[in-house]
Amino acid sequence: MRWQRGYSRSHYKKMDILEPQQLAQEAQAEYSKGNYLSAANLFKAAADGFSSNEDELSAAEMTNNQSVALLQSGDAKSALELAMGTDLIFASKGDVKRQAMAIGNQAAALERLGQTDGAIESYKKSGELFATIGEFELRAYVYQAISALQLKRGRYLEAYAIMRAGVMEVKDPNLTQRLLKSLMDVPFRFLK
Repeated sequence: MRWQRGYSRSHYKKMDILEPQQLAQEAQAEYSKGNYLSAANLFKAAADGFSSNEDELSAAEMTNNQSVALLQSGDAKSALELAMGTDLIFASKGDVKRQAMAIGNQAAALERLGQTDGAIESYKKSGELFATIGEFELRAYVYQAISALQLKRGRYLEAYAIMRAGVMEVKDPNLTQRLLKSLMDVPFRFLK
């Protein structure tokens, strides 16, 4: 186990005794409080525990969660390194939803690192996977991220088109999404 600054040996002994599921719950609690580094350390301990129990899917999920916590703490490089390859584990087990989420996490890290082209490609791949399993609401979030990147590049028409495509696919839109749908449909009403 790698020692992190700010934690005593007794803290790590406690983590060694806890079950991976308990560690995952503690990590979620720390993440909810905004204690991202603490959450990342607990997610790592949970991932190690699941790996020891030969639960590859749960270990990969905890590694992805660790990646997200590190990204939130500002460490995009480490977040990307952790997220890379987890999508392949999910793909090998046929877990398309978590595969798409892992690729989305990679895209978010790439975006933070200023690698816009790679981020857009990864977001697109994530969105395509979400579409194959009917997760159109999650796909809409991915499309929002792509749209924001296209706006930053000054590609306004592409940004509009991708945002519209994502919002129009949501089957049970919330209030904000309904408003966006009606606003985005206005230019097309004049074409009819």
